[in-house]
Amino acid sequence: MTDLTQRQIKILKCITEEFIETAEAVGSETLERKYSLGVSPATIRNEMSSLTQLGYLKKSHSSSGRAPTSMGLKYYVRNLMTPKSLSIAEEIGAKEKVWDYRNEFEKLLKESTRELASRTRSMAISTTDQGLLFTYGASNLLEEPEFYNIDVTKTVLSLIDDTSFWFDVISKTAGHQNDEEHLIRLIIGEDLGMEHLEPCGFIYQRYQAGPHRGIVGVIGPARFHYRKVIPMVDYFAQLISEITS
Repeated sequence: MTDLTQRQIKILKCITEEFIETAEAVGSETLERKYSLGVSPATIRNEMSSLTQLGYLKKSHSSSGRAPTSMGLKYYVRNLMTPKSLSIAEEIGAKEKVWDYRNEFEKLLKESTRELASRTRSMAISTTDQGLLFTYGASNLLEEPEFYNIDVTKTVLSLIDDTSFWFDVISKTAGHQNDEEHLIRLIIGEDLGMEHLEPCGFIYQRYQAGPHRGIVGVIGPARFHYRKVIPMVDYFAQLISEITS
């Protein structure tokens, strides 16, 4: 990973957060107007160009603005983002929704997946070590601009029942980012390995519930609200693990 200057890090952070909020490529004028960067628009443009050459940003086809690449998004999540902790009320509310299923593992996993989809406004997915796959919340995707593209939406929907695709993606990334079991996994854009999935992202965490192992996660636009979504995915994985102990 290339060492970035403090100025480049600040610009990358601003562009990523603006892109997450707006789903639009970000121009130097927007950065100068909305963020106190303390440098001229020309300097901002030069730094954006450098970040593009380094692979953290990509140029928009329709404007002079830039958007983060999958590498840029991962750098933001791993190094620049401050996760937003769940409130006590959110934790208790989630636990109450699934508590009654604590002795029926499959029902617990299904209900947790349904609840995760609802709370993240994404499509949630879970797997079991018996090769089962559960998904909920596909209609949530239609609210995001990335899924106004019919090819993107058709591709994701066609994969809902394709267990082999998801198990293959999970197995390929299992040891990539870190061998620590507790580390949340990010699979963004081209990492998903299909042309029309480039605007998409997949965040998942592992659980171990008694003898059962698997993952629980969400699929949505690559510009997830990571600060909120990552802690929620993490919490549900912990909840599934702990509630069955």
